[in-house]
Amino acid sequence: MNEQHQSFEQLRQLSTDGFEYWSARDLAPLLEYRDWRNFHKVINKAMQACETSNHVVVDHFVEATKMVSIGSGSQRKLDDIHLSRYACYLVVQNGDPSKPVIAAGQTYFAVQTRRQELADDDAFKQLKEDEKRLFLRNELREHNKQLVEAAQQAGVATNLDFAIFQNHGYKGLYGGLDQKGIHARKGLKKSQKILDHMGSTELAANLFRATQTEEKLKRDNVQGKHQANQTHFAVGRKVRQTIEELGGTMPENLPTPEKAIKQLETGTKALGKKDQ
Repeated sequence: MNEQHQSFEQLRQLSTDGFEYWSARDLAPLLEYRDWRNFHKVINKAMQACETSNHVVVDHFVEATKMVSIGSGSQRKLDDIHLSRYACYLVVQNGDPSKPVIAAGQTYFAVQTRRQELADDDAFKQLKEDEKRLFLRNELREHNKQLVEAAQQAGVATNLDFAIFQNHGYKGLYGGLDQKGIHARKGLKKSQKILDHMGSTELAANLFRATQTEEKLKRDNVQGKHQANQTHFAVGRKVRQTIEELGGTMPENLPTPEKAIKQLETGTKALGKKDQ
């Protein structure tokens, strides 16, 4: 899986303007599409998804040509498409889910695209660490509700089932630590919630885990508690692998902030009342 993630990164190119892109012709064989016509159908679906999401298609899918060798030193032109990171994300989302490399691509481009969105978001960059924590914790709160619904549809029925399901995700992301293990690692009291004692980087990793698990449960029509648990674990582990490949700190080794989210929320409300 790590090798596949590295392969995606190795195919990344830079245009003369300094914009990153992937050649669809290069990406096709990596994603195990040997027939260009079949891969082009996947690209067309991705372009439709791009349009539906109110993005400008030509900003992400740029028609191009590629010179390829045909023997005896001669070359010929082939139609190609230069794909942005977001376009690649849409392509793998619309690829054949039975291919392991597609699953790897879904995680790689999802995590990378979300990281890029946050990095490019001027408003987010201007936020202080505490403000980032509040923003991401609220995002995670909302996405956890959607994850609960997706898990229920997959057969995770009771509160105990969901606790077990959540632990599988944590174990994947935290190298085997479950909720209790993370709680102990952070030195928290029984009443304290681990999500309220995470910095922005750790919250972002958990947000990726939650959003991608929800999407995968729905996309693959996962049925049964066991399969749902394994899906959550696999997504958590892939997010962990991506962090490792990027040279990031493992989530269990990230520092625990001094103030809990509740303290930050109380402080924000108090400031709001002063301003009124």
